[in-house]
Amino acid sequence: MRCFIAIHIDEGVRSALSGLQEELKGCNVDIRWVRPENIHLTLKFLGDVKEDRLDMIRARLEDICSRYNRFSLEARGMGIFPDKKRPRVLWVDVDGNGNLKGLQHDIEEAMATIGFKKEDRAFTPHLTIGRFRSRAGIDALYDRMQSYMDERFGLFDVRSVFLMESILRPSGAEYRRVAEFGLRV
Repeated sequence: MRCFIAIHIDEGVRSALSGLQEELKGCNVDIRWVRPENIHLTLKFLGDVKEDRLDMIRARLEDICSRYNRFSLEARGMGIFPDKKRPRVLWVDVDGNGNLKGLQHDIEEAMATIGFKKEDRAFTPHLTIGRFRSRAGIDALYDRMQSYMDERFGLFDVRSVFLMESILRPSGAEYRRVAEFGLRV
C-alpha cells in the first residue's frame, strides 16, 4: 500500500481554500486541482509499504505523538514549487510554532530507523492545492496570486497525526485513513 503521514485541516480552512481554487480557476491555468477534501499537510511520504511493516510504523508514531501537546497552525499566503519558471506545485503556506517542525523532524528520524529514506530537502510546511500540467496561464495566475500573498485562510488545531493510504485512480488520488495518533491535551 502507498502511504504517507499527515495532518488534516479543519472544514473552515478547507472551505476557504476551495474558494481560493475557484477564484484562481478564472486564470485558465493548466492545473490539476486537488479536491478540497484531499487537502492536507504531509509530514512524511513513505511510498509503498508492506503490511508487515505497519505495526512498526504505528508503534513509532504512537510514541512520538504521545510526547507532543496539541497546537495550532495557520494557512496563509501562497507560492509555487519550485518556482514560476518551472512550476510543479501550487501551495498555501502553513505558519505555526516550533512544535510542527519538531514533530516532523521526530517522525522523519523515526521512519529512517525502520528503513524509510530520509527526505533530501528541508521540510517546508504547505498545503498543495494544485499540480501544474504545463506553464499555460502561469503569468495570469502569478499576477492574481500577488493579491493573496498576505491572505489568511484560517487557523486549524492539530490534535492528531494520521497514517494514510493513497489509492491512485484515473479520477485522481483517493485517501483512506489507516490509523490516527492523538497528541496530548
